[in-house]
Amino acid sequence: MTPTRRRAPKTKPRKKLRRSLTVEVVVPAGVRAPGLAQWLKSVAPGRARGSLSIAVVTDARVRDLNRRYRNKNAATDVLSFPAEEPGELGDVVIALGVARRQAAGEGHSLTTEFRVLALHGLLHLLGYDHERDDGQMRRLEQRLLRAGGLRVGLIERETPRSYSPR
Repeated sequence: MTPTRRRAPKTKPRKKLRRSLTVEVVVPAGVRAPGLAQWLKSVAPGRARGSLSIAVVTDARVRDLNRRYRNKNAATDVLSFPAEEPGELGDVVIALGVARRQAAGEGHSLTTEFRVLALHGLLHLLGYDHERDDGQMRRLEQRLLRAGGLRVGLIERETPRSYSPR
């Protein structure tokens, strides 16, 4: 009789335990942002780990924050505030009125605009800066938005059509 070799049992490859992205969305009464947290988690870059809060607030509140932290006396669409605690990414603040106007101007829903702005804010929290990075943030934003089923990102909308990246 020939001895038989025992095969090692097949095992599934171990998944590396990595910290996931946690997203909390806070909206005012009467405003909905269906699926925003789940959508952002699904398109976020792999290195996005930790907790993130997204707050939708009034234009007046964003103007106040913009004036206080950026010395700009105007409401802007989205602001990002990095956290200083380990495991925390920070906060993204979206101006509701500005988002509504931009959504109408782009011909898409407020939900879509929230997604565009939330992703843009998250990329800033991860250290990207479209004003100084030679198009790196713009390219990443476009790729992630396409992966999430959207067409045009915030940077692309604000960049003149004659812009040509290096």
